[in-house]
Order: sequence, then C-alpha cells, then structure tokens
Amino acid sequence: MIEREAPVSRALVIHPASRDTMGRAEARLEEATGLAEALHLVVGDAFILPIRKIDAGRYFGRGKLDELRDLLVELEANVAVIDAALSPVQQRNLETALNVKVVDRTGLILEIFGQRARTKEGVLQVELARLAYERSRLVRTWTHLERQRGGGGFLAGPGETQIETDRRLLSEKMSKLRRQLEDVRRTRSLHRSKRQDVPFPTVALVGYTNAGKSTLFNKLTGAGVFAQDMPFATLDPTVRAVDLPGGTRILLSDTVGFITDLPTELIAAFRATLEEVREADLLVHVIDSSDPDREGRIEDVEGVLDAIEAGPVHEQAMLEAWNKADQLDEDGREDLGITVQMANLKAGRPIKLALSAVTGEGVEILVEAIERALSQENERLEITIPPQDARALAWLHAHGDVLASKMDTKTGASTLQVRLHPVEAGRFRSQFPDLAIPQGIGDVEDEDDF
Repeated sequence: MIEREAPVSRALVIHPASRDTMGRAEARLEEATGLAEALHLVVGDAFILPIRKIDAGRYFGRGKLDELRDLLVELEANVAVIDAALSPVQQRNLETALNVKVVDRTGLILEIFGQRARTKEGVLQVELARLAYERSRLVRTWTHLERQRGGGGFLAGPGETQIETDRRLLSEKMSKLRRQLEDVRRTRSLHRSKRQDVPFPTVALVGYTNAGKSTLFNKLTGAGVFAQDMPFATLDPTVRAVDLPGGTRILLSDTVGFITDLPTELIAAFRATLEEVREADLLVHVIDSSDPDREGRIEDVEGVLDAIEAGPVHEQAMLEAWNKADQLDEDGREDLGITVQMANLKAGRPIKLALSAVTGEGVEILVEAIERALSQENERLEITIPPQDARALAWLHAHGDVLASKMDTKTGASTLQVRLHPVEAGRFRSQFPDLAIPQGIGDVEDEDDF
C-alpha cells in the first residue's frame, strides 16, 4: 500500500479593520495568524485590510474581492481565513467568489477547540458548539455530518430535502449531546459539592489565552499540566490541592483561556466548566505583561467574566498576576513596576503583582497575596467545647486555623479562638447546632491574654 502525505493547506489570513478598530488591528492580525498556525495551516501571507463598509452579501466589495482572488492564486492558497464573524450568506458567497475554503474567526476557534479537547466533557462541549455553528450554515465546514440526497435517479441532488435532512440530523445530534452534557453537569455538580463538604477555599486562574496560566498552575502545584506557547494549550479544567505557607489548603483550578470575540456558542457550551470560575472564592487574573495589546485583552477577559456573572463587578474577589515579566527589557520592567505600584494605591481595585511563572520571580509574593485575600473573609470565632464533644474539637483543628486554646481544669471544657472560612463556619454551625457559636469576635486577642 502506498502511503500518501496529507495535502498541505496553504492559507491567506486577512483581518478586516474599520476606522474604529484600527488601533488593535496589528494585535488581532498576529493573533489570527497564530490561530491559523495552531491548526497547522501554512500561512502564505497575512495582512490588515481596511474597510469602510461591510457588504451584506459578500462582506467585501467587488474590487477587494478581485484583489483577494488574484493574491490567492499567486500564493497557491486553498484557504482564506477572515478574522471576523461572517454570516452564513457571506461565507457561502465568499467561497464562491474566491473559489477557496473560507473560514471565519468563529470557525477557526471551534476547529482549535475540537483538536485540543481531551476529556469527555470537553469533547461534548466543543461538538455541541460546532453543531450550533453549523446549524445556521448547513454548508460543509472542515468536518460535517454525512449528507443524504433526496429523490431518486440521476435527477436527485442537493436541495430542499437535503437541507431538511441536515437540519433533522443536526437537531437530533444536538439533543443527544445536551442530554449527555446534562449528565456531565450533574457529575461535576456532585464533585463540586463534595469539595465544598471538605471544604477548602477555591482559587481559579483566569486570563487571556496564552497568558501563561498553565505554566503558573504548574509552578504552584507541580502538576505537570500541558503548557506551551500556543493558543488554547489547555481546554479542560484541572483542579489540584495546594498548601499555602500559612497552613491554609486551597483548591486551585486552571481554566480555559479567553479570547477576543469568544464565540457565543462556546460560552454557552462551556458554561458548566465556567461555573468553576463563577463559584471560586478568589480569581487570579493572569495577564501577559509583555503583550503590546494587554490593556485590550484585559477588557476582553473582563467582558467574558461579566457575561458569566463573575469577577469584581459581581462582588467576586480577584488578584491580577502580571506574568512574563522576564520577557520585558529594563525599561519595560521599570514601567511595569510603576504601573503596579500606582494601581495598588487605588482603593477598591484588584491588587496587581508582577511575576514570572517561568523563573519563579514574584510567585512567592503572589502566594502570600492569595493567602491574605482569602483570610480577609474568614470569621474569627471563640468557641467553648465541652469534653464530650471531642468530635467538634477535632473538626475545628482539621478545618480551621486554631489561633489559641485553653482548657478549664475544673470542667474539662476547651475554649478555642479559631479562624474559619465563612463556608466552613456555616457548616460547623449546621453540624454542631448545640454549641453556642457567636457570629464572629473581630480581631483575635493576644494569646497571652487569652
């Protein structure tokens, strides 16, 4: 049997930019090129194409289409990547006009997600998002359902019957995927409730794709999660327990990276995964400090967080970890230091920290900041436990931070000053309702006076 090499897909990457979006055009083009290369496309050329008006039928005007067609022929490219959200009609008409496969931004991201998903949940979520995208188009993307033809004989061909068949097949498959995802959601909810029963504070790493979340996750946990300089290196969430220097144990999760114009189909499909973000006690927003478009990408991440009702706007605590400081030159590091110092002077804003997950610079300071942020919400309680309630005493030592204790030699009762996470404090009250537990005692007394 003769083995043949797979045909090479050569692509032309185009970022259409209006006057309003020209400021971020260079960063967007670089990102789109990286996404295309992540799909193993050979990028023949990539450029920004200024547009004044979007054509409803073909996105570009006739003159620009002629130029693009000539360039595609010259480059011998068989794929045109348009870094914009195309309507089904625009995509179909562009493929006809350019005589090549046309992939828009949503299709590009969905393809990458499809290649990177590994767990059952990830595969199901990506497949559901892809089918939702295809349903509006009913044209072949890179992979498609097997088509059926209506009628019979040589006159039979694609037409209304085929479209109806595609719609039915897509609807049936999406319904099946939703049922499977619902089972996964129930399983994830059970896992989350078990973690809450433990319970440990939860911290979620969030940020733009390729900001270094997985590298930082590995640095903090030693988990060995796949981390590489590429978009969406991590899709499936990973959770590990981490013991902080002060004795607090946390559950740290690494989550999928965000991106500009993240397809709504993906936000909907990944909602179960993103619940890990929304329900975390603390978010650590990992930012690529060496990215020229970092401010724009911070806004993109904040927009996605807002869409899932997470982040400071929704009263969720957050720290900002400005990563990749090692990639800055001397002036850049000085500017970052000033930016961080000035930002931390403003009350009510997330604490900013400069670090490098690769070299370890600043990681210890981040760990201390995480511990301080979590302890701010802790309840400090003074609890007296009779000798017969040894189980309650053991529970407090296992789940809380016992700051001071003393025993009454006459009664055998133990009085403890303990710091508990609010969830743990509530669980203690529910498990040991017979103990008179105050809501909190404020600052802990000096142990010598206790």
